[in-house]
Amino acid sequence: MKIKMNNAVGPQMRSAKPKSRKLLPILAFLSLVSGLIAATQYFAYTFDYHASLGSHIGHIYTPWSILQWASKWYSYYPSEIMKAGSIGVVVSAVGILGVIIIKVISSNTSKANQFLHGSARWAEKKDIQAAGLLPRSRTLLEVVTGKDEPIANGVYVGGWNDKDGSFYYLRHSGPEHVLCFAPTRSGKGVGLVVPTLLSWPASAIITDLKGELWALTAGWRKKYANNKVLRFEPASSDGGICWNPLDEIRLGTEFEVGDTQNLAQLIVDPDGKGLETHWQKTAFSLLVGVILHALYKAQADGICATLPSVDAMLADPNRDIGELWMEMVTYGHVDGQNHPAVGAAARDMMDRPDEEAGSVLSTAKSYLSLYRDPVVARNVSKSQFRIKSLMHEDDPVSLYIVTQPNDKARLRPLVRIMVNMIVRLLADKMDFENGRPIAHYKHRLLMMLDEFPSLGKLEILQESLAFVAGYGIKCYLICQDINQLKSRETGYGPDETITSNCHVQNAYPPNRIETAEHLSRLTGQTTIVKEQITTSGRRTAAVMGQVSRTFQEVQRPLLTPDECLRMPGPRKLATGEIEEAGDMVVYVAGYPAIYGKQPLYFKDPIFQARAEITAPKVSDKIIDDQDAIQQIAI
Repeated sequence: MKIKMNNAVGPQMRSAKPKSRKLLPILAFLSLVSGLIAATQYFAYTFDYHASLGSHIGHIYTPWSILQWASKWYSYYPSEIMKAGSIGVVVSAVGILGVIIIKVISSNTSKANQFLHGSARWAEKKDIQAAGLLPRSRTLLEVVTGKDEPIANGVYVGGWNDKDGSFYYLRHSGPEHVLCFAPTRSGKGVGLVVPTLLSWPASAIITDLKGELWALTAGWRKKYANNKVLRFEPASSDGGICWNPLDEIRLGTEFEVGDTQNLAQLIVDPDGKGLETHWQKTAFSLLVGVILHALYKAQADGICATLPSVDAMLADPNRDIGELWMEMVTYGHVDGQNHPAVGAAARDMMDRPDEEAGSVLSTAKSYLSLYRDPVVARNVSKSQFRIKSLMHEDDPVSLYIVTQPNDKARLRPLVRIMVNMIVRLLADKMDFENGRPIAHYKHRLLMMLDEFPSLGKLEILQESLAFVAGYGIKCYLICQDINQLKSRETGYGPDETITSNCHVQNAYPPNRIETAEHLSRLTGQTTIVKEQITTSGRRTAAVMGQVSRTFQEVQRPLLTPDECLRMPGPRKLATGEIEEAGDMVVYVAGYPAIYGKQPLYFKDPIFQARAEITAPKVSDKIIDDQDAIQQIAI
């Protein structure tokens, strides 16, 4: 008994169709019909010929007419009917013999299975359209109603050349996140970041290492995308905006202790390695109490509590530190009562031996040393915008976090605090109606985080990728290579979940073999047919003795690590400017990999014109100084 196997391979299962086995029976049936037609027409021809009835010559009769005629006229024309029947049998026999030969040949012919070892292939235009990176062909109903896919508001993930050489931008507009692997100076800024920021209409957060993105994109975003553009440059006093992290603590609510603990943990863990030592853990507990005490005391005095003021409270040379602990234990924070978290932190320090208490205090003050810089202290002394403003203002808001290369390392703790608070405060509430989530935001938010592993391990970022899309936040994460992401010391470790939660991954030609191997595995395995030719006989003979050809299915990666490393990169001039774009690969979960082309904004006249719009000299403000004073007074 022959068993039917359900062995359609991989994605072909969706489109697999059972093989049609009706062709040969149909050919056999047509052979019989042809025999009847031949017999009928021959009998008609001979009958008309003997009867001299020229008017019937060329007439076409139904195939089964010979059977009717044989039953009526066999006794009158037996020889003519027998001849016609013989011709029909010969024609049918020839046809059936041809069917038998076809069956034998097909049975003895070897066929290659193109999916035997793998079914990976490069995406075609219909695959890219199905993945949502290109607009699909519009139906008549969509043309009439004006409905179409909203790709025009997406982020740029690459480019693609079709068979005719036409270039298409690849854009992704869904809520899913994007992860990009691109080495330094590979052209990711001019190819992906700048085009996205010159077209994304909603709110955005941009980590801008040199201020280049502000110069190229802030002008268009302010003038034509109707964004309020904010430049937060903590180490500069030249037209930037101020932001006080303590203003984001929801004082007087049930969240105040949790918010303070989250802030204190980021302060004492500037690299994201966790609270590993006893001194970090005790400094964390101390800072939670001191920050809450500073907030309540500043509120009572009608001033603003800041991180520099917290540092000054701990390092006041004119006051014994024991007086601070006593003040924290006896101060009436809430309705004249001492705050339990503040009192516990102070009593803990009072109960420690002097040497240990001094070490805990020194550790806590060391993590606040950044805010002794007068420029940084001024920029965190008040808030001219709030985190909630990014998604809840009437107009979209674009926040550029600018850190110059020489200040990048020392400002990292402050940038980590801001990114952490953005995720925690903007992804905090979700309601449902009729089984569907209700959006509580006015604008979507794009988090364009270039070189995000340089911020250290932000556990909240890794964990939140699984759910922040439901709150209108889309992350575009860019790193140099897979090693930077999986590093145990500075990254998220080998068990990271960043790649798992990014629906789209794109990559420029890598420099590390580990990244090339990762991209090769993402591309998949394919099956190719290998031809092997064997010859026998003397080479000097006029005719070879024998030539045999063998075909065999073999497996290979669609893109080997070596081929990935040797992908053509951008061609540059002697000055370092990109003259011609290189290749790239784009992966969308559930679809074939796309072998694409890097886009370049300065090759597009529209993007070039947008980039030439001058950026504002001074950052916008959401909260002016007078409003900030009134909020403190309240």
